[in-house]
Amino acid sequence: MDVRVKFLGGAQSVTGSKFLLEVDNYRLLIDCGLFQGLKKLRLRNWEEFPIDVNEIDAIILTHAHLDHSGYVPRLVKQGYKKNVYCTEGTADLLEIMWMDSAKLQEEEAEFAKQKGYSKHKNPLALYGQKDAEASLKTIIPKSFEKSFDLTENIQVKFYPAGHILGAASVEIILQGDNQRKNIIFSGDLGRNSDPVLFPPTLFKHADVVFLESTYGDRLNDVAKVQDELKKHILEHMNDGVIMIPAFTVGRTQNLLFYVHELMKTGQIPHLPVYIDSPMAISVTHLYKKYTEQHRLEDKSIFEDKNFHYVREHQHSKALDELKDRAIIISASGMLTGGRILSHLFKRLGNENDLLLMVGFQAVGTRGRDILEGKESVKIYGEEVPIKCNFTKIDGLSAHADQTELLDWYATFVDALKLTFLVHGEPEAMDVLKTKLEEQGAKNVFIPDYMESFELFSGI
Repeated sequence: MDVRVKFLGGAQSVTGSKFLLEVDNYRLLIDCGLFQGLKKLRLRNWEEFPIDVNEIDAIILTHAHLDHSGYVPRLVKQGYKKNVYCTEGTADLLEIMWMDSAKLQEEEAEFAKQKGYSKHKNPLALYGQKDAEASLKTIIPKSFEKSFDLTENIQVKFYPAGHILGAASVEIILQGDNQRKNIIFSGDLGRNSDPVLFPPTLFKHADVVFLESTYGDRLNDVAKVQDELKKHILEHMNDGVIMIPAFTVGRTQNLLFYVHELMKTGQIPHLPVYIDSPMAISVTHLYKKYTEQHRLEDKSIFEDKNFHYVREHQHSKALDELKDRAIIISASGMLTGGRILSHLFKRLGNENDLLLMVGFQAVGTRGRDILEGKESVKIYGEEVPIKCNFTKIDGLSAHADQTELLDWYATFVDALKLTFLVHGEPEAMDVLKTKLEEQGAKNVFIPDYMESFELFSGI
């Protein structure tokens, strides 16, 4: 049995994760994410897929974030009809996220057509709601820590990764004629001390590991998050509105936890908090279904009387009239789409408002541009000047930081044959590679986009 891997995404970037594992003639795609951020990356979403979609035998998803799952409806639109395997929690999230993604893309295409800011005469959506509905029919949900067979030689097992609900590290077990090999894809790893989710699963044995590297070059102190959040709210609540762009899965729920605790303990006054994301609202309800996957004992946290869940577009628009003493939490987390754009369009020019970013901002995203000091960003085809206050809290990320990545890797007892650093920007990967090698790791690689490697031969 010969085994190869080809990097179709997630290589020296934090988006578009796609790893094509070829076991003899069987082709398995681990993750199937959208490219985001820089235009040159986003354009890959529109390019012809590198292989015939009918030659893909199965897809395995580590979790529901669109940079890991959001390209599946595009593949289905191109003819993919086989199975997509993921955890049960991920399956529930995909039903929410794929439909929302498709709806947004259709709306953005129509809006671009009406306003005429697209270079195309008839701008199209990457995929639509019919494609998302068809994609949902391909999903095969699986439980954590129960192996299942893809073929007589290939087994798969999901383990909790602590990143978001349903997020998994994936073990691929290959049974050859004379040897047994295993490959571990870390997926996105969560924090060891996350206040809501449990820490990621640790492993002792593997032959090959694919390790995410988002924060491979920095430390994020979870202990400081609540104090920093308190500080920014107290400083700005009387002067203007606080806008917090947040990922709908994980980040929004962690924010609600912290704000609830701050108000409950009297560290900040009771303020109206508007959760302006129908998708985030739907996701929040899933925390009641998957109680075994999180630490929350007080199930009423999300029912705080100060929390106002905004579903209707009309109610969302009414938030533009708010002047102060209010917090708006909306998606998307990197300002790439969603209702947060409408608020930014209206409020970036307000000198008293605060834009508080709480997650990783990839190169080429509006969030990154703002943090790097750009004077304006383009929204709905117009350049919008940035006059509001803005800052960032790092510790709220759902990604393991450098120390946690090194600690996770250090639990492997035996030397690994190969280690691939994925899902990170080049600088972060370079630093993490050096740290791993100082820790004794051998054969650590930073693959390029479309690069292939032989993992095993004749097993």
